[in-house]
Amino acid sequence: MRLFLLLQWMALVAALNGCASLPDVRDLAKELDPDPVPTVATANGELPPAKVESLLSQRLHGAKKTDLKQLAALEEAATGSPLIAGNKVTLLFDGPRTISAMMEAIAGARDHVNLETYIFDDDEVGKKFADLLMAKQRAGVQVNILYDSLGSMDTPRKFFEHLRSAGINIVEFNPVNPVRNPKHWHLNNRDHRKILIVDGKIGFTGGVNISADYSHSSLFRSGSRARRGQQLGWRDTHIRVEGPAVAELQLLFMSNWAGQEKEALPDLDYFPPLKPVGDKVMRIIASKPNGNFAIYKAFVLAMQQSQASIHITNAYFAPDVQMLEALKAAAGRGVDVKIIFPAKSDVGLSFYAGRSFYTELLHAGIHVYELQGSVLHAKTSVIDSAWSTIGSANLDMRSFLLNSEVTAVVLDKEFGLSMESAFREDLSHSQEILLDEWQQRGVLERIKESGARSLDYFL
Repeated sequence: MRLFLLLQWMALVAALNGCASLPDVRDLAKELDPDPVPTVATANGELPPAKVESLLSQRLHGAKKTDLKQLAALEEAATGSPLIAGNKVTLLFDGPRTISAMMEAIAGARDHVNLETYIFDDDEVGKKFADLLMAKQRAGVQVNILYDSLGSMDTPRKFFEHLRSAGINIVEFNPVNPVRNPKHWHLNNRDHRKILIVDGKIGFTGGVNISADYSHSSLFRSGSRARRGQQLGWRDTHIRVEGPAVAELQLLFMSNWAGQEKEALPDLDYFPPLKPVGDKVMRIIASKPNGNFAIYKAFVLAMQQSQASIHITNAYFAPDVQMLEALKAAAGRGVDVKIIFPAKSDVGLSFYAGRSFYTELLHAGIHVYELQGSVLHAKTSVIDSAWSTIGSANLDMRSFLLNSEVTAVVLDKEFGLSMESAFREDLSHSQEILLDEWQQRGVLERIKESGARSLDYFL
């Protein structure tokens, strides 16, 4: 009921302010004017074109049919974000592993900890983070927290006041209550990013919030099936990043903090020199309301340019017609398009909105699956086994139009194969949706799907 009332408020606000719309991207590749060779930034400046060619050849050796160098150039022209070389990227699957890795990094902090999150709950996991962060603050490490007002609306204010009393700097992003910050009352615009930066040298991003929902693992790589009464965690994916790309995550955090026009960040060593620590080439893409729709453009471009496979795992699916057409067109030219959706969701309206697209997807030859036994929350994709994404953005209108989001693109065949392996593992715990069986679902289910579809702009 509370979510329904909030959606009504959001609909009213949107009606008063006018609904934003996505750009025309049907012929985006033809409209762009990319450089022949994409920009690759390093700790020592940009690489010359010849070295870019050599580096990408190494990282993409054996990749499938797509001209990924051309895709990288188009993506840079569309998003304005360069590729960054010399990174180590570690995949973190599910809550326990992600939480452990983040807390280990925080425990080793010496200068600062910057945390940006959609949800910071006052529960078992939230309290553990709070205790550790306050301990680091007392030890002389400055902690700065940016949390979303809507995402954390069930967290008591005294929880954040307790953190603030320990010396931690805290900013509430776009307060739901307009009295708390009338200059930034944008109810529909939320900060959905999940970013953690430690000492400017270690960064984390992905789908994991600070919540006890992540205190248990899913069935992922457990070698077993769900048992009756077994408590399973959410299925999610995060990454730990070391190397020059961490500076991009830091810049995003600082930009969002400054945009709230509250207290200034203290003067600390936010951008230490970052040496190459790995061989991964990646791009950090961010989007925000009234921005350049960078994440949306990157996804659509990759789908339009794909030649072999599109494998997507996403919790909330409510795309616009252009992205839907890009997926259908890919399947029509023989690309293996598979999408894993949740079989159960924490947001019922989003769940049914996603299901409302199944018939159209199945008719187009797209393979649809639902993950069993866990609440799916991951936002990942791998295209042609070498273009991979991990981030906070769902494939829905809210992520593309209304939220501040972040997505890491890793352009690397070896990393892509790791992503493919994870996708196959999730498939093993999923049930395929077949068209004949799907068409026999009941009238009530169809009504729920239609009703949820009508609200897809706000979900």
